[in-house]
Amino acid sequence: MDANHINPFIKSTYNVFETMFNSKVERKGLSLVETPKAIHEISGIIGLSGKASGSVVVNVSRELALGAYERLLGEPVDQINDEVTDSIGELTNMIAGSAKAELHQYEMSVGIPNVITGVGHTVHFPSKIRPICVHFSSDLGPFALLVGLTVLS
Repeated sequence: MDANHINPFIKSTYNVFETMFNSKVERKGLSLVETPKAIHEISGIIGLSGKASGSVVVNVSRELALGAYERLLGEPVDQINDEVTDSIGELTNMIAGSAKAELHQYEMSVGIPNVITGVGHTVHFPSKIRPICVHFSSDLGPFALLVGLTVLS
């Protein structure tokens, strides 16, 4: 995967967190993913297809999921429920959609987000795609962004 493919997703992450949650994020590290085991409890996953295809995963802590929901809707919540998982799906959609606009040369379509919950869940990418993982911290809590794209011939 080319570093130029991940940069629009990183930029989009900063913008979405600042705009939607009034939250600044700080990048903590970058790595290639060997084992797709989730670091945090909740993952928003969205597929991309076109002249490049792959997936984007926004893997968030429970703390971040609850805080993001509260900032979006102004209602405190103390457990992961359907509304909270929907908000993580929408967060994933906003990040992927904004990044897609910067990767217009690949004419990509963004799929419908899915959300997986559970400690230690695994998100599988196609075997030929090795995703890049970017770790972040924010005042809402820690999270990770995983992007795996392949350019089709």
